[in-house]
Amino acid sequence: MIRRTRLISAIALAAALAGCSKKGGLVITEGVGITSVLSSCPAVGIPDYTGNVTQFRAPGDKTSGNIDVTASITNLRTTCDETGAKVYSNSTFDVYARRTDTNGARSVTLPYFSTVMRGGTAVLSKRIGQVTLNFANGQERAQASAQAGAFVDRNEATLPADIREKITRKRRAGDVDAALDPLADPQVKAAIQQASFEVLIGFQLSEGQLAYNATR
Repeated sequence: MIRRTRLISAIALAAALAGCSKKGGLVITEGVGITSVLSSCPAVGIPDYTGNVTQFRAPGDKTSGNIDVTASITNLRTTCDETGAKVYSNSTFDVYARRTDTNGARSVTLPYFSTVMRGGTAVLSKRIGQVTLNFANGQERAQASAQAGAFVDRNEATLPADIREKITRKRRAGDVDAALDPLADPQVKAAIQQASFEVLIGFQLSEGQLAYNATR
């Protein structure tokens, strides 16, 4: 179990750094100067290789003819309340599943995780939930919905005043540092990283399931 968690965390980290964009980033305005619109709401995304799961009938046989159930996470939607001391992010998503044997009614329960990360490296919390899909007799496909909530400390997700001033200060063409990018300042970069949070959601997979997703 420990090795599985570490593997999923490594994949989640890679996705957070490469694939999870955050609404409300830092944008360049017209003229000289940068306007900070960094939100205290965490970015939300599905790490690579964790948005799908495949279950097989017989262990050890990963051929298409042995597939039992496949499922995928889709329609990820997030609302965020950043008015209080604790910023609350709530994500809902749908799970679509397909089975190969449609004989009889059947229920399939799949575990999923929601992980809160800070700065792209630190895992602050991880929770496991479950979603159950109900297939009627003769039915090939099923759908269910699930959700995941997370809290982030507002102060920790807010840039310090001096860092904001460095980023947003208007610079005139004659200023010594007019041509310098404040985002390239190591102190600014470190502060932005520390104030950046992500919520990563995906299926809680075994090592074998992760490897299958990564190589198929």
